[in-house]
Amino acid sequence: MVHSKFDPEFDQLPASIPIFPLPNALLLPGGQLPLNVFEPRYLAMVAYALASQTRLIGMVQPSGNSNVSDTGDDQLLFETGCAGRLSFFQESDDGRFVVALNGVCRFNRIRQQLEPKGFLIADVDWKPFAHDLRIDLSSLDREPLIEIMKRYFKLKGFETDWAQIENSDNHQLLATLSMICPFAAVEKQALLEADSMAKRADLLMVMMEMALHKESGGNDARH
Repeated sequence: MVHSKFDPEFDQLPASIPIFPLPNALLLPGGQLPLNVFEPRYLAMVAYALASQTRLIGMVQPSGNSNVSDTGDDQLLFETGCAGRLSFFQESDDGRFVVALNGVCRFNRIRQQLEPKGFLIADVDWKPFAHDLRIDLSSLDREPLIEIMKRYFKLKGFETDWAQIENSDNHQLLATLSMICPFAAVEKQALLEADSMAKRADLLMVMMEMALHKESGGNDARH
């Protein structure tokens, strides 16, 4: 994984960060997540993050269908999320923020509170995921992943630049694939919490194979 020189070092990660609870929105270290922000509380959240030294926002999936952004109830959110650095910011004429987050490091929420302007601030623990900030040089067998990825993309009608896929590094490939595939929230959370590239790749292949198997009515999806 290639780190930006603007990414914080581990000892620069703050003890608390603003939290953006967004259903089915997955951010992984090394990935990039574009966001279109328009609600007043989240406009305030982006302004808060921009004023901080690290410009981090924590992306966390709701664990159910409740509107967690209206409460400070941490039981409605998954415990583990991923912090992204605001790497792009643009104001729109109609009062929106168009931003992009670069995934930096995962975290576990310890406690949280609702700020007066309506967004959540959480105390977080980075230590279990300190390796997210190190370059992972472990090998990955890409061939079976790419093969099932092609069949899955054909099933879903996705178009992609396969040359770009082939030229991407392992972290970029796994992060992009995990983020764009329309998996269920619990499946996305499992990908987020995978403790190695190999484990994440195995999960991805199982999830795509299950989708292919389901679509084929239980018959072999290979042709």
